[in-house]
Amino acid sequence: MRLVFEASQIAEAHIIKHLLERAGLFAAIHGEHLQSGVGEIPASGLLRVMTNDADYNEAKSIIQAWDEAEWDENAWQTEIDEVGKT
Repeated sequence: MRLVFEASQIAEAHIIKHLLERAGLFAAIHGEHLQSGVGEIPASGLLRVMTNDADYNEAKSIIQAWDEAEWDENAWQTEIDEVGKT
């Protein structure tokens, strides 16, 4: 297992995990349950998305493409409007 992404929030970790799984790669979140200990333990570096050694390079490429993508903040509203028309 290799660290492929360090998340700052649990939602971000799950987004990355699902992104990798949709590409057919193995992904697991380590440290998810440590969030309840914030204040008692250091809060940085807790959420880690891990992958298999064999999937590592492809996973890094997918995450980099996701990170560099330009997002349209209003796209979700357009999709919701389109669903309402059907």
